[in-house]
Amino acid sequence: MQRMFHPYKIGNLELVNRFVFPPVKTGYGSPQGETTPRQLEFYRQISHNGPAIVILEPVAVTPGGREHPKQICVHLPGSVAELKKIVDVIHAQNRLACLHLNHAGAATNPKAAGGPPKAPSTVTCPATGQQAEAMSQKDIDTVLAGYGSAAEKAVAAGFDLIEIQAGHGYLISQFLNQKINSRSDRYGQDRLAFAREVFAAIRKAASTLPWILRISGSEMSPEFGISPDDLKPVFALAEKAGACAIHVGMGSSCFSPPWYFHHAGLPEKPQADALAWVRTQTALPIIAAGRMGRKERMLKTMQEGLADMIALGRPLLADPGLLTKWQAEQSEQVMYCGYCLQGCLHRLKNGQPLGCNLNPELGLAELTPTNNPLKVLVAGGGPAGMSAALYLSRRGHRVTLAEKQAQLGGQFNLTWQAPGKEKMKDGLHTMQQEVAAAVDVLTGQSVDAALVKKIRPDLLVWATGAVQNIPVIDGLESQYTMTAVEYFRGDQQVKGPRVLVIGAGRAGLEIAEKLGEEGLEVVATKRTDPIGSFMEMITRNLVLKKIDGMSNVTLMPHTTVKKLSADSVAVEQDGEAKTLDAFQTVILASGMNSAAAPPEDVKAGVSKLEIIGDAAQVQDIFSAVHAGYDLAGRY
Repeated sequence: MQRMFHPYKIGNLELVNRFVFPPVKTGYGSPQGETTPRQLEFYRQISHNGPAIVILEPVAVTPGGREHPKQICVHLPGSVAELKKIVDVIHAQNRLACLHLNHAGAATNPKAAGGPPKAPSTVTCPATGQQAEAMSQKDIDTVLAGYGSAAEKAVAAGFDLIEIQAGHGYLISQFLNQKINSRSDRYGQDRLAFAREVFAAIRKAASTLPWILRISGSEMSPEFGISPDDLKPVFALAEKAGACAIHVGMGSSCFSPPWYFHHAGLPEKPQADALAWVRTQTALPIIAAGRMGRKERMLKTMQEGLADMIALGRPLLADPGLLTKWQAEQSEQVMYCGYCLQGCLHRLKNGQPLGCNLNPELGLAELTPTNNPLKVLVAGGGPAGMSAALYLSRRGHRVTLAEKQAQLGGQFNLTWQAPGKEKMKDGLHTMQQEVAAAVDVLTGQSVDAALVKKIRPDLLVWATGAVQNIPVIDGLESQYTMTAVEYFRGDQQVKGPRVLVIGAGRAGLEIAEKLGEEGLEVVATKRTDPIGSFMEMITRNLVLKKIDGMSNVTLMPHTTVKKLSADSVAVEQDGEAKTLDAFQTVILASGMNSAAAPPEDVKAGVSKLEIIGDAAQVQDIFSAVHAGYDLAGRY
């Protein structure tokens, strides 16, 4: 492990360790292309005792290649000054700053770009639903000039390196890919031509800067992804043009987003196979990117010779101190990313800034000690309660946390049990440890008037979470039933062979998938569409794809369960009455309601009361954890 922290050299650059921070979209910039205080604090957090190379979030070399309306800009007159602010922050931490250059091509966001996407040939990007127009020679010339201009600005802003995005289904990859590039001109006859001219433009404008080539080891799309034969020549081209390393990710932004974002539910072997193939194609150092945030996997990748450096993106969002803890052999203290995409990608797709389920401090100034320490009692040890207790304690308040169950975690204890979410358990474990070390924890203890009288808190934080909504259905009381919470908690055994899941939202869909894998015959109903509402989109699509391949699982949207009896179930789907065969188990996944407010005798015993998390409004883990943090900031 310690060799990862020894100096390493690529090109003419001396690196302090073998780690890289990859280009992670933040959504922190201003719509005018200016940097913001949060952006600067974010890069300070990542750089502090962090990876040797910090690659900035992607910049589009022309406005027509942008993916996000708050994407950092390189094409504006003031871009050098704005970019230099970030470079200076990174350099202040003795780390190297790298500018990542890209043009999204068919994956361009029309709202951010101010016009339709353009690509080598007409093609539709399923991830955006937009059809790209074929680029004219003038369009190509404009983009090539944009690469040259961006490289000049990289030099002027003081960057140490440049990275050229030639993978992930973006524009350079689209030109290389014969499945997408059907041009009849020289850019179609010689599909390397565009990449060659990009590399030449970069070298002419920034001859003093080393540069990294970013690719996808496999775009994981047999129908549209670039083939090994199309990708292979770019390695020799890059070496000839002076590239100093190959940065290897996976997937295509348009045709295989789960692989592009390295979703937790995907197998690891295809990535290892892709890295092994790249190793046979080049003698340049390889940077491996994607789900490398577990020490064992990272070391295995290095020991097998699949990589020379490791890129860590989301793991450093969850815990910017990850490398410090690894170097000090304190792995048990790491706040591990669960690769769920909920706090990061899901938020960006919804137009919100980058966040993290487990790290509400991302890009924000550290909480300062309070001038008015209080005695605080927190009711409920779920995500909101744990977060409130932890951050209130860090501010200097004296905190007692009471949880009625035998362990902390609340519904977080159940979330990681869904298929593909097992990695989320690691972050929960670390949070439980941190809270237990910071505050007085009472498990198996509800907050009542007697406890309030005993502790006499200045502030009561009511974070008791949510309870299952029980629908009113004729005959429900005669069925063998359990709630979604009881199912994941293992309170009751599921009887088969037929199981009815009422409510095919996030929890219901995960239950249907899990039971389907176990071979049970499952029907999951939902009164409205879409199935799997409130799920992160990539997760939802992966689950639906898996269920689509299960003949024993049936999803019924727009379906209301009307009556349950011993031998049948009456439902109404799209206004049509239907009858289903009887089920041996009925699982209620029909949403959650906020738990009861504190009783009057409890409220009477405190001068200050705050209700947070699901107890205030049912949302998700991200909202709960951030509610606790926000509360601490107010006190």
